[in-house]
Amino acid sequence: MTDVTDPKSVGPRIRMMMPNLTPLEARVVDTVFGRRDFSDATALKDVAEDAGVSEAMVVKIAKKLGFAGYRDFRANVAEYVRLPIAEMHEELSPDDTAGEIIQKVFRASTQALEETLAIADVEAFERAAGLIHAARRRDLYGVGGSAQIARDVSHKMLRIGVRATVFDDAHMMAMSAGLLGQDDLAIGFSHSGATLIVLDALQLARRNGARTIAVTNYLGSPIAEAADVVLCSTARGSPLLGENAAARVAQLTMLDAIFVLVAQRDYATAERNLTRTQDAVRGKRKN
Repeated sequence: MTDVTDPKSVGPRIRMMMPNLTPLEARVVDTVFGRRDFSDATALKDVAEDAGVSEAMVVKIAKKLGFAGYRDFRANVAEYVRLPIAEMHEELSPDDTAGEIIQKVFRASTQALEETLAIADVEAFERAAGLIHAARRRDLYGVGGSAQIARDVSHKMLRIGVRATVFDDAHMMAMSAGLLGQDDLAIGFSHSGATLIVLDALQLARRNGARTIAVTNYLGSPIAEAADVVLCSTARGSPLLGENAAARVAQLTMLDAIFVLVAQRDYATAERNLTRTQDAVRGKRKN
């Protein structure tokens, strides 16, 4: 992580690696980000004392997160926490006014968008668009809120004549994955990256020769490991909203970009199909 050039990407990249940490290691990271006074001058022993661990443990965690050591970790995190975008995240409180709640929710989504853009892998976006465009079949797997994101993708793609089928039931996902082959594509949607039925379906599709894409909030998650291409959002959680609310906004925006990239691959056909689908639903609106 020492080669990161955009300071906005430091916080998101650390959060993406949190599933790889033990509970104790995660507590140390939370302790660092919980310090309002964390800076280039924060001593290693102070962090260790606050977290209730040894100084060697703090250094080990910094290296596990991809930094050269504590000093490298401190310099990058200190620069990140000074950014206005890092200060956008504020916990919701039962005592908040309606105006404060609205401000905090909007700022959480704005932060998720800004930081997801900071970590965006352009090559991954392009590869995903290429796989979607070239596939014979496109089967989308997700449950709960992730299924709603999958449905939004299916709707967008249908507008330009790119058909995609959404499966949100474990048995249907398994049957779909069992029928996919090397000309097909499976896309798994899981915020945590650990939703078992989505993971199982994606792994089965891959074993059958299909290409796979994962849409998740955690780069090191199981679903990411089962994918040829990973599209990763980033969002900080809160006790009331969780991470899903802000991450959903970021993932929908990522997939809007993918939609445009897919359309760009055959713009004339996409434009023609868009006109046809718009004409098809025009009569469904009240004048």
